[in-house]
Amino acid sequence: MTEHVSILKVRYAETDQMGVVHHGNYAQYLEIARIEWLEKIGISYKSMEKNGIMLPVYEMNFKFIKSAFFDDNLKIYTSLRKTPDVKIIFDYKIYNQEDELLTTASTILVFMDAKTRRPIRCPEYVLEKL
Repeated sequence: MTEHVSILKVRYAETDQMGVVHHGNYAQYLEIARIEWLEKIGISYKSMEKNGIMLPVYEMNFKFIKSAFFDDNLKIYTSLRKTPDVKIIFDYKIYNQEDELLTTASTILVFMDAKTRRPIRCPEYVLEKL
């Protein structure tokens, strides 16, 4: 399964008084990386939602190894852990511009029918792209 690299520049508003990225911003970083990963394999998140499929986050885990700072260029490596079923699991590694590993993370999302709000199996067209 493919790996995708997203590049993000840390903005001042994402940091605390010490210039360190606040941990609350990492969920957004992962979301950006995950949506780019899907786009890379030809899946539009917006189209999925228009077709009645939601993908809410069920679980999110982080290990903060080193701090990211204002003006850092972060490289977020996103990969799929295994073929999705009802859940899709992503793994992430975040590096700075010196290629120092800063953070590892994972997310579990659940495919959900937007009308019934019930879990569903991964759509066939997603499996075909993998």
